Amino acid sequence: MAVMFAPVRLNHAVLFVADLERAEQFYTHVFGMQVAAREPRTNATFLRLPASDNHHDLGLFGVGPAAPPRRRGLGLYHLAWQLDTLDDLAAARRMLLDTGAYTGQSSHGATKSVYGTDPDGHEFELMWMLPREHWGAYETAAPVEPLDLETDLARWRGVRTAGRIVTDADQETDGAR
Repeated sequence: MAVMFAPVRLNHAVLFVADLERAEQFYTHVFGMQVAAREPRTNATFLRLPASDNHHDLGLFGVGPAAPPRRRGLGLYHLAWQLDTLDDLAAARRMLLDTGAYTGQSSHGATKSVYGTDPDGHEFELMWMLPREHWGAYETAAPVEPLDLETDLARWRGVRTAGRIVTDADQETDGAR
């Protein structure tokens, strides 16, 4: 069967949270997100990452403290947020440690990651990706190995790899040059 559509990226994630105000404070403080919109009729807040041109990157829907706790099993494991530099990853690690949200770190070869949980127990990954030309054997492998952030920083400090989405407006501007 032929694919009749072609998604270009995951646009946003939406989480159910026990306490909307607490969750909003966590994501604005730890991730630096900005409130894009609030929808009181559904007890929801929509947040945007500081460097994003998306309407919103994360939606939060408050369901109240009586909601059943999250359990391991089928379903979403974690969200992964890509950072532009390894320096950003080091800063994120410090922030997670300072706020008590840090749960671990690892190297997956082509990516370097730190992990945390929000106040409702949603797990997330903050990651930096090596430049594509340096993936080598990691092109088809994703090991779980210890992260040596200091050694990696000595090699990759300041290298930007997050890239950006090219829009139709960008293509029109490029075509006019």
